[in-house]
Amino acid sequence: MANILIVGPHPDDQELGMGGTAIRLAQQGHDVLLLDMTNGEPTPLGSPEQREIEWTNAAKIMGVKRSLLGLPNRSVMHTLEARHAVAGVIREHQADIVFVPYEQDAHPDHRAVTRIVEDARFDAKLTKIDLPGEPCYPKWLFYYYATHLRWVADPSFCLDITDQMDAKEEAIKAYETQFVLPEKNRRVVEWMRQFNGYMGSRIGVEYAEPFFTKEPLGLSSLDSVLI
Repeated sequence: MANILIVGPHPDDQELGMGGTAIRLAQQGHDVLLLDMTNGEPTPLGSPEQREIEWTNAAKIMGVKRSLLGLPNRSVMHTLEARHAVAGVIREHQADIVFVPYEQDAHPDHRAVTRIVEDARFDAKLTKIDLPGEPCYPKWLFYYYATHLRWVADPSFCLDITDQMDAKEEAIKAYETQFVLPEKNRRVVEWMRQFNGYMGSRIGVEYAEPFFTKEPLGLSSLDSVLI
């Protein structure tokens, strides 16, 4: 089993981008930790206290662990301090695989978080550095799509989440102040299901989530490749 770290700029980014995959990985017995870089506040209907209730409920639905780093929402900066904070989480979790938002995005927080995590992956392996945990270097860094740009993802691979789709939607709706109470945002949940349905059609399943990798995947056989 693997230690898996899924980093999100704000609570709900992981659920929207790869909630089904997170659920599936947890069901398979992997140790899945969601790291929220900010608490996502302020928002029109939310509060720090209510958002914590929502992200806690979402994590329970997904069967994963969750941690908050506490950077300031809407002003995340790529700094050495932020890099080292994430590197410390990577080391404490001894992450084998790290997921982070795809680097092309309209949201400045998303772009900054991706750079922070990419560099933190390197920092986490360094010796003679004042960080918690033992040095480690996650073998894989994968990108999930939580983009605010109006474009269609061009993924390296897709993962079947047909059996996890309903739970993913339930986890997203746990964020009542974001996707239930605001009438204009209810459409996001419907769009998300349609998007995952389209990605599923690309690999011959009902629902799937797309991912991108800059490093080539190594296969020992083609047994698990869907055609």
